[in-house]
Amino acid sequence: MTTAPTTQPQDAMRLRELVFGAACAAAVRATARLGVADALDDTPLSAEDLAAAVKTDARALRRLLRALTCYGVFSEEPDGRFAHTDMSRQLREDDPRSLRWIALWCTEPWTWAAWPKLDEAVRTGDSVFEGLFGKEFFPYLHEDAQESAHVFNRAMTTSSVQSARDVAELLDLTGASSVADIGGGQGHVLASLLEKHPGMRGTLLDLPGVVERADPRLRDGGALAGRVDVVPGDCREAVPVEADVYVIKNILEWDDESTRRTLGNVIAAARPGARVVVIENLVDDSPSMRFTTAMDLMLLLNVGGAKHTRASMESRMREAGLVLGEVRPVNAYLHAFESVVPG
Repeated sequence: MTTAPTTQPQDAMRLRELVFGAACAAAVRATARLGVADALDDTPLSAEDLAAAVKTDARALRRLLRALTCYGVFSEEPDGRFAHTDMSRQLREDDPRSLRWIALWCTEPWTWAAWPKLDEAVRTGDSVFEGLFGKEFFPYLHEDAQESAHVFNRAMTTSSVQSARDVAELLDLTGASSVADIGGGQGHVLASLLEKHPGMRGTLLDLPGVVERADPRLRDGGALAGRVDVVPGDCREAVPVEADVYVIKNILEWDDESTRRTLGNVIAAARPGARVVVIENLVDDSPSMRFTTAMDLMLLLNVGGAKHTRASMESRMREAGLVLGEVRPVNAYLHAFESVVPG
């Protein structure tokens, strides 16, 4: 008589968990949308009390929370009440490390339609977005999915604000009198750099619809406005800015031609010896590879773009004509590539 194994092999159990990864993502999204983390403070609460606070069914909420505790998002006390963990606190709106909007962005409705088409994207090497929605990604986002566009803007702001402090702490701009943030979004990195270096001037360059929402510190009446030029423009077309230091953060993940044009435009504008600091997520040489490789696949799906390896980023910069220097981690998610414009 053959006896069935009493334990499930670890790899089979892990694979079963992985194929249900969508359930975990959906549970995090539901918790963020319902505001469960905001309703829970330092005192553990029962599912019934939480359900009353966020207006949900208590039994269903208990099931949701039980699923999340398996991943360390919330914990369950011996008496059945639920308490915060370090991860669940980051789903609160008011936490300085909040990832609420990023969690929502990564699970927006369009993502659930796109992920099942990943095999098609891998076969073709191109985006599947236009085939699904009839438009390229950003036109669809801003014309047909305004709520998702709002989530995108909040997520990008959150990410930029949090990483700006790390960038400002890493970069030593001693001896430089001017810095330009190319494709710098709302200018959070630039603002942090100018606050660290009181004698420095700065320029923010990005699309008109982006810079009109610039960080209040940089706009008229802001604390840094007198030291900043806000320039609307597309860095893939031209970089009409001369500075001692150029910072290019998280925008060289388009197609290779756009990357070449952007770096070429910076070199054309810069004086010999100017520093060019490229800051990017990497899909290798990083403690956050599960996150960055997932973002890499999402970029393939929605815009046909790609995150860089350390070697591919260095190759693009050398091909553009930059002289490479040190590569340093900014934080667990970002690396800074130092270079100079040759004389």
